[in-house]
Amino acid sequence: MTEQQSVPSGGAWPAVRPEVVAEVVAGLSARLQKRLDGAAAKLAERPVRRDGDEWRIEVDEETSLVLHAPGGVVRGQADVRCGCLLAPACVHRAAAVTVCRIADADNEPGPDTEPEPASESGPEPGSGSGSEPGSGSGTEPDPVGGTPGGPRTAPDAAPDDASGGSLTAAEQAAVHHLHRAAAAVLAAGVGGAGAVLQAELLRAAHRARLNGFHRPAAAAVAVVSRLRAARSGEPDHRLALLVAGLRELLDLTTALTTTLAPALTTTLSPTLPPTVATALTRARTAAPGTGHRDLAALRGTARQVYGEAGGLRLYGLFAEPVLTATHAGVLTWAVDATGVLSTVAEVMPHADPTTAAPQAVGAGNRAVRLGDALLSHREFSRAGLAVQGATRSANGRLGAGSSVRAVRAGGVAWTADPVAGLWTEPPAVQVERALAAAALPYEGRPAGSDLLFLDVTLLGAAPHGSGGVPELLADCGGLVVALRAAHDHPGLAFRGNLALLATAPGLRLRVIGRLERAEHPELRLLAVGTPPAGPEPGEPALALPADRAARVNLGLERLQTADLTLGAASSTSAPVEVQSSAAGPVGPAAPVHLLVRRVEQAVTGGRQGLALGAGAADTGRSALRAAGLATGAALLDALRAAAADQPRDVFGRVVADDHAAFTSAWLAAACYSEELASALCAGGWQGQDPVKAGS
Repeated sequence: MTEQQSVPSGGAWPAVRPEVVAEVVAGLSARLQKRLDGAAAKLAERPVRRDGDEWRIEVDEETSLVLHAPGGVVRGQADVRCGCLLAPACVHRAAAVTVCRIADADNEPGPDTEPEPASESGPEPGSGSGSEPGSGSGTEPDPVGGTPGGPRTAPDAAPDDASGGSLTAAEQAAVHHLHRAAAAVLAAGVGGAGAVLQAELLRAAHRARLNGFHRPAAAAVAVVSRLRAARSGEPDHRLALLVAGLRELLDLTTALTTTLAPALTTTLSPTLPPTVATALTRARTAAPGTGHRDLAALRGTARQVYGEAGGLRLYGLFAEPVLTATHAGVLTWAVDATGVLSTVAEVMPHADPTTAAPQAVGAGNRAVRLGDALLSHREFSRAGLAVQGATRSANGRLGAGSSVRAVRAGGVAWTADPVAGLWTEPPAVQVERALAAAALPYEGRPAGSDLLFLDVTLLGAAPHGSGGVPELLADCGGLVVALRAAHDHPGLAFRGNLALLATAPGLRLRVIGRLERAEHPELRLLAVGTPPAGPEPGEPALALPADRAARVNLGLERLQTADLTLGAASSTSAPVEVQSSAAGPVGPAAPVHLLVRRVEQAVTGGRQGLALGAGAADTGRSALRAAGLATGAALLDALRAAAADQPRDVFGRVVADDHAAFTSAWLAAACYSEELASALCAGGWQGQDPVKAGS
């Protein structure tokens, strides 16, 4: 007999497969679809009881809802059972799958489904126009066979013609369906993209995945997850991530249709102003991984592919906590004898956000799952491993198959080879590499391509940037770099460690961080260590215990006051000197935010909300032109015009359209602002004027 467990609402719900959400919502009548958002909000407040693999929710005194979720994932329509008279076509089942979080594509948490390392991720209410595709989706023909509600299994690989240069009729229809669903979500905005629009996007994503378009399908699922976070006001929601997800999804579907299926070009991208069309083309072709002729890269792969790496001698580098809305754990980095970076992860799902940070910190003490290695992730970050029969993915993830053998070995200091070679590359070159890697899909990025390895001297805390917020500043070869916490969660050690480091101006450090894209150099610190040369007399220095191996994992380990030796350079006059130098002229900031703000406004308020801001758009256009960003001004004007240009009937009422012109204008503005922000970031690390770099 299994023990029943009462759990609070919110994180207590199981995950659900994306296609299950689409199928259940598609089975509702048009009348019940209109009630779905309200029903989901009410159901989310109901208590949940778990009994083994079943989650039970009492809808009312007479109706119970049961979710059968082996392994915490609802995998089919039959696993959602309701006791009301309207079941299975009842609103309760659809509300339940709407409340559940979206499951990972592979359904199996572990090394092959490890989420991206933790990164910083308030919607504005808005209204959208246009019809909801889901209202009539239940009878739409499916070119892959069967009905939308029937069970199907996605292939593990793309079709045989995945490397070819053309799409079949079924593939064109699937991509077109996904593009239309994404355009409908964009036009509706966060406030208008309810459960029905979300389900239609998930249905289109499942259809695309069945046709071998794994990368666009994964992007669509990510958009729905971020959209739900925005609508529910989750603390980890970041509008920039939602905008980036929509941009990637629409960019992929547009590249697939306009390049590989020219017949659909006029349908998806109607006549645009020449400036808009040129900016869209240049922005998309500038990013590696989205090349027009690279169909395999646009399709993506269903699963992580591991290749034989043979024998490896690994040297631990550092470890960082992984903390997302659904997963928590640790990611440990190592470098082999040739200087290639690899990662080993210990990441597991979490049901309660309040326990996520302790789970991530505690994962650092868990054993490395690689062969017979008997050391924790913290220990591995300072020690080494000798591995035989190693396997490694394209992004450096080490496989933990049964044929892998690993034993503990000695580590090396950051100042000794082969680790020391990571610090020999000039900072500007490292930044260019990180920016180029950001345009690649996560699973295809080389390991460590987003990391920077710098030697810095702390300057202290002082106002920095356009906002004037006090930040920890450091000198890196004559360049002032703002050092920020890699994650702001109070349960992690990042913020406390940076606050302590700010008390030691003049401290020289060897640091590892993740690039923060900004007009002025910024770095999110992950680990710090001692520099090659020791401190001069009177200089502050790290005084770490011997077991720390002269390095600190800033997210997992807390620095103590005794770990710092403060010298004469840490006198009270130093912060004043830093403040005067840091507050000096850094050049006027390029008004990129004026365009980015309208791009984000379209996502939050939808097409209708953007059409109301004509006055603000005129002001922004003038400021962009005055800064020499004529293309940005033209894109802003075209975006506002496309938002306002909605067809109307003879009575003046808005008539729903496919939002093709608005979507193309928004995508052009989003891609342009993305490339401009990258150019400004690269220019900032090279000491160039940001405005000239962005022009």
